[in-house]
Amino acid sequence: MPRQPLPPQAKASATPPPPPESESDDPSAAIPENQSCRRRGCNAVSSAKTSSSPRDDEECVHHPGHPIFHEGSKGWTCCKRRVLEFDEFMKIEGCKRKKRHLFVGSGKKDSKEEALMTVRHDFYQTPTVVIASLFLKKVDKSQAKIDFHSPTEVSVDLRTTDNKRYKDTIPLFGTIDITKSTSKIMGAKVELTLVKLDGASWSTLRADEHGTSEILQVGNAGRA
Repeated sequence: MPRQPLPPQAKASATPPPPPESESDDPSAAIPENQSCRRRGCNAVSSAKTSSSPRDDEECVHHPGHPIFHEGSKGWTCCKRRVLEFDEFMKIEGCKRKKRHLFVGSGKKDSKEEALMTVRHDFYQTPTVVIASLFLKKVDKSQAKIDFHSPTEVSVDLRTTDNKRYKDTIPLFGTIDITKSTSKIMGAKVELTLVKLDGASWSTLRADEHGTSEILQVGNAGRA
């Protein structure tokens, strides 16, 4: 009896879903001159004629994903391209196109805190631990919440004294010992010491990031 071909398996997503986009510009809101587009990777700047010009003629070329800074490699979760120099990273063209730029959003000015969709992060490792840094200044230690609730995830809720908030559940590349992992809030970053369960090398910090060919490891390699 001839063998039947196996049905194709769906590929797991290599990148996280893009964060929800901010609302569009309020049509009644005035757009100041020299206002930069708020979407990541778009370098458009408003002119004195922006408010009076047809907005549907605008094309916003931007990155819906998160920036990645990992062991010298720089890029975006929504794109596969990686570069080494920061100047080259800033030149990576957006991978999504959308009508109308986002210069002012709703145009409302209030005292609500600014929600940060992402912060820059990096890490290095030894055979037994991963030392990860989340770069965020002015974290309020009295309100910070860092929860090692799962061997494969870390939840953070970080408020700053200048009214910003970064809240995320970080899917980890490997598994950790939640009873031994620790955190430290420093002047310009939050440092996570993640104790490995298996000694395997991590190619990324987050499980939803593209891996690189570089692995910075100090000491002798552990057994996977």
